[in-house]
Amino acid sequence: MLVLSGIAVVVLGFLLRLNPLLVVTVAALVTGFAGGLDLLTIVAAFGKAFNDNRYVSIIWIVLPVIGLLERHGLQERARLLIGQVKAATVGRLLVAYLLFRQVTAAIGLYSIAGHAQTVRPLVAPMTEAAAENKHGEISDETRDEVKAYAAATDNVGVFFGEDIFIAMSSILLIKGFLESNGIIVTPLSLSVWAIPTAIVAFLIHGGRLLLLDRKLTQTTKARAVR
Repeated sequence: MLVLSGIAVVVLGFLLRLNPLLVVTVAALVTGFAGGLDLLTIVAAFGKAFNDNRYVSIIWIVLPVIGLLERHGLQERARLLIGQVKAATVGRLLVAYLLFRQVTAAIGLYSIAGHAQTVRPLVAPMTEAAAENKHGEISDETRDEVKAYAAATDNVGVFFGEDIFIAMSSILLIKGFLESNGIIVTPLSLSVWAIPTAIVAFLIHGGRLLLLDRKLTQTTKARAVR
């Protein structure tokens, strides 16, 4: 029964709202010690799990790098860079990022960007700077809206771009589901028919982004009148 003590650690840690990663790690250590394992064996088990699931180790590598870059002024540099481009607006910047995200996802490079890798440290600060450059000081509500559009743009780009890549797991999932219902399709045909969907998604979300520019301009004019 002592082996189940790790569950109690997880429940207690979550009740106290401690860091989830720390809670799970401590729970694993408690479970290992309760099961009669030594420290080296437990650490080896952690290492094997990370090696078997390489996407976990990638997170461990990427996040410290991003943290170091932010500590040394990555966001500030991004703001200064976009502030020097007078033609940059929130909508235009995010449309360009949407195109980049869809194209790279379509060729299988869906992990090249993302919320942690690009949106938080680069795209969101650049859109904020573009908004301030065009409209002056912006409210906290507008700032949050701009950040939300930046995050949504990443979601839309990768979601509708990745299905064009024939080796994507979602393509295989769709193929398996259709075949289970008697509809036989090839992965290539699914990828080809994902292209029109991606184009429509780009046009719709791109239009929303350009409408955001108009909305910000109207908000600025209304504030000036007051």
